[in-house]
Amino acid sequence: MPDDPLPPLARPAVRVALTAAIVAAGLLVRALMRHWESLDFGVFLLRWYQTMEHNGGFHALRDSSFADYNVPYLYLMAALTYLPVSPLAGIKAVSIAFDLLQSYFVFRIVALRHPRRDAWQPFAAMLLALVLPTVAVNSGWWAQADGIYTSFIVGAVYFVLCRRPWLACAMLGFALAFKLQTVFVFPFLLVMLVTRRVLWRSLLAIPAVYVALDVPAFLLGADPVKLLTVYTRQADSYQQLTLNAPSVYQFIRTPADAHKAELIRSAGVMVAGAVVITLVALAVLSRTGRLALRSGAARPTLTQNQVLLTALSSAITVPFLLPSMHDRYFYVADVLSLVAAFYLPRRLWLAPILVQTASFASYLPFLRPKTIETMMDYQWSHHGWELVSGTMGAAVVGILVITALEYRRRPGDPTGRGPVRAGEGASGEPQVLSSRPSSAR
Repeated sequence: MPDDPLPPLARPAVRVALTAAIVAAGLLVRALMRHWESLDFGVFLLRWYQTMEHNGGFHALRDSSFADYNVPYLYLMAALTYLPVSPLAGIKAVSIAFDLLQSYFVFRIVALRHPRRDAWQPFAAMLLALVLPTVAVNSGWWAQADGIYTSFIVGAVYFVLCRRPWLACAMLGFALAFKLQTVFVFPFLLVMLVTRRVLWRSLLAIPAVYVALDVPAFLLGADPVKLLTVYTRQADSYQQLTLNAPSVYQFIRTPADAHKAELIRSAGVMVAGAVVITLVALAVLSRTGRLALRSGAARPTLTQNQVLLTALSSAITVPFLLPSMHDRYFYVADVLSLVAAFYLPRRLWLAPILVQTASFASYLPFLRPKTIETMMDYQWSHHGWELVSGTMGAAVVGILVITALEYRRRPGDPTGRGPVRAGEGASGEPQVLSSRPSSAR
């Protein structure tokens, strides 16, 4: 009897064609915005490009104080000065390339949850990751670079799920080298360390990658101290409680007294730190205490759902509680909330909608300020921002509650608790049993 024909999505030619169509759709969305220039491009990015262009391209990096980004991003911009492309097109193209890398890791993470070769979910996640408003606008309109460090963070989450800690930490090293905002997922990393999803010695990969990326600039003559302390110089750049980020500080009026404002900022940092430490402690205790006693486990464990939800909780809680956050600082949460919705669709289908709504609303005044001037008047800036932040706050609370519920669940045991689908444990989630990915898709 002849074998049954492969389902359409399981056929290699169909998968390649569908992937190409998804990439083409993402590029088309960005092509529609190719001529738009943001204020940030004109004030910052174009000036940096012109400085490097007029000072020998890579040789301009002997003193990178003209820019407030770390040198790995400036390498990419310096390379553009040697190419026959306009600064606007080149800078956007760099960011768009990392959007594609980010969507690839989104595909791989969702494929762990839906491992069948004819599963449609990984392709849907890949498409949505490319056309999310904040993602498409960030690179295609704004010419920003948030997709670069986020692509490495999403890659780190993927390698944690695959139990490849060295690659996960290397990815975090790349992310940190591009943007300080990588620290938003450090609470996630701490939980992974304590629960042994990530090895302590694998942390060496983070500074190793970070320092290695500084070496070319050092060889060009850059001051090594300035290279290694670039983020310390950024710490006090902004004194506002919020730079239009949909955070808790939209509910707090910035005092006219600079001393009082600084006290609020300091208190905010301490509160954020206390909340993060509490959440990490609860996550660790739920693995090492109650569950270890009930299941007789010799070592703390985390399920795949818990790993992903921990990353999302970290990415959304930290910028929501910290002062002086920018409008784009929920970018990681934008992407991870989408991925998490494919893992727990019944519980988390609303989360990416709430996060995306609040996050994109914070973009609007900077993208087309002349056409939405009403957003900048007192009524909108006060009551409207409270509504936007309330939407993000609802997402924060919802995600934390769902994460807590997942941590209370007992991992699947060999005795079984009902029917189990292929590729899943008794808790109804994917299992990665080896230290490498189970498939090469």
